[in-house]
Amino acid sequence: MRLRILPWLVLFALLNVIIGQEHHSEDTKNTNEEFHEELYVRPLATGYINSYFQFTTRWHYGDKNNLHNTNLIPRSIAETLIRFDVKELHIRLTQGVWRYESWGYPIVDAAPGAEAWAWFSAPNLTAAGVDEQWTRLASTFSGILCASLNFIDKTNTVEPKYSFRPQFAAGISRDIPKYVRYASLPREIVCTENLTPWKKLLPCNSKHGFASLLNSGYVHNTNYHSLGIKVRTICEKFAENCILEFTETFDFVYDAKILGNNDFSIRRLFGQGLNGHCALAKTSKIYVNLDDRYSLAPQPDFSVWSLRGGARTNYGVYDIKRIADNNLFNIAWVRNTNQSGIAMPHLPPLYAHRYILGRGQENGKIVTEISNDHYGPISIVLQENIPWYVPSYMHTLKVISSSDKQNFVEIQPKIVHFIPGVQRTRPYHLEIAFEIPAQSTVKVSFEFDYIFLKWLEYPPDANHGHYLGSAVITTQLPVGRNYTAIPLEGYLFADSFNASRLSYYLEVRTETIILSLPTPDFSMPYNVICLACTVVALAFGPIHSVATKRIVVERKDASSGTLAQRLINKVFRRKNQIDETHEEQEEDPIIDTPPTADVDALHEKNE
Repeated sequence: MRLRILPWLVLFALLNVIIGQEHHSEDTKNTNEEFHEELYVRPLATGYINSYFQFTTRWHYGDKNNLHNTNLIPRSIAETLIRFDVKELHIRLTQGVWRYESWGYPIVDAAPGAEAWAWFSAPNLTAAGVDEQWTRLASTFSGILCASLNFIDKTNTVEPKYSFRPQFAAGISRDIPKYVRYASLPREIVCTENLTPWKKLLPCNSKHGFASLLNSGYVHNTNYHSLGIKVRTICEKFAENCILEFTETFDFVYDAKILGNNDFSIRRLFGQGLNGHCALAKTSKIYVNLDDRYSLAPQPDFSVWSLRGGARTNYGVYDIKRIADNNLFNIAWVRNTNQSGIAMPHLPPLYAHRYILGRGQENGKIVTEISNDHYGPISIVLQENIPWYVPSYMHTLKVISSSDKQNFVEIQPKIVHFIPGVQRTRPYHLEIAFEIPAQSTVKVSFEFDYIFLKWLEYPPDANHGHYLGSAVITTQLPVGRNYTAIPLEGYLFADSFNASRLSYYLEVRTETIILSLPTPDFSMPYNVICLACTVVALAFGPIHSVATKRIVVERKDASSGTLAQRLINKVFRRKNQIDETHEEQEEDPIIDTPPTADVDALHEKNE
């Protein structure tokens, strides 16, 4: 009877599985989620190659209560919106420095090391509550990305007032407060520990789609690489009819000389070809910058001309979802024989550098040099985040402009927002707004002092120096030359095509600075420890021996110096021993009486 019922139970279970899959597929369609993967490759004028990966997931979740049920969006990302009242979050981990004069502007700008900023908004949110949530948020993503973001606290966090603009929806009422927090860790190093958990946040992980090209052995062997995440919400009203946008980006610059010649391909850049597209992706496209110096094989599916801010660019597009070949897909760039030499790059309208002046270990000067190569003036906002252990003096602040490096003109800033730092409590925060004249360079400088720190406050390699984070320059460019960023209202790389505006929002970051503070002699504690341990080790042996052994007193006879006296002492010693033996025998004599038979025999013998 049981054997007859078993096939019916199996059939019933299979029907339930099929029906459940149909309902699950219908629920997935009704969630209004979409995932896009994009790759942009462009040969730079100086012989370098820039590759930019972007993975975008959009979810029309509607109400905040629906964030508990995620599909393509990682659960950890959705929980940050629920627990920390975050409306926008940016985290970037970067190794290397972006060269603006040679490479133009990146699609997403980033400072060396770790950088994070977030916008918070809630009806009853206060500044103290934001500080607590900001610290908890940084610690949460420290575990998600395996980075040292848990070191973000009040000592390295500032509240920008003019530098950053929100990118989340405008559906939030003005009565609801908005707070922004910014912090940077310039000493942070990006490695495989960050890349692996970053790829796990993707819907297809790292086995399928464009993420399969991101091999750590090839990615980290570059002149510049930067990975980041971006989270923002777009709501019609506050927390109503909302869209969650989660974007993961990876940008790196490769030196073509390492490949051995001027030709390169996807297989040579990433170590393998593309194994198709992600099955969950709505679009999977590769964009290449068509250059007269190279020929492509195979040819793109189609090309698009983009006119943006007076700059005209031709893009080739490969739609990977249309490629039905099971083999690994590869694109080769072959250098044309009629093209020789390296093309000279066009200087971008705005770029900056940063360095330290002064000598000795008493005081110095931080200088930020900003150059305007445009034919008209450009208004900028400069933000400085100076650590608390670099006491800065704003009465020495100078903004000097020069067009020919001979005639210097002092510029009066329009806005100066300065919050002095407190040792071991908060950093120095400076925001200054001014206008850079056309075809000129402006130097912003202020003085600081070198101070001594407590010995526990020095980094592990104290003689290497302390890192000062990058200065952030925010502006609205009047032209789109060398500008490739995605518009704020867009979310795909294709949204930057023909996206001309009256002005273009730009963020430029300078280099980080290594500051050598006065360093104590760390070998002295080491010497003291060695000396103390040696003394303890030498004293421990005799003390332990005396405390644990039994003391027995032995008499030693003084030995004479000559041979004759030694012999006399030996004879007397022997005589004394014999006398003592006789005395003992007299005190207790022993008489041996022979037997009677023996006595009689003895008498007969005598007779």
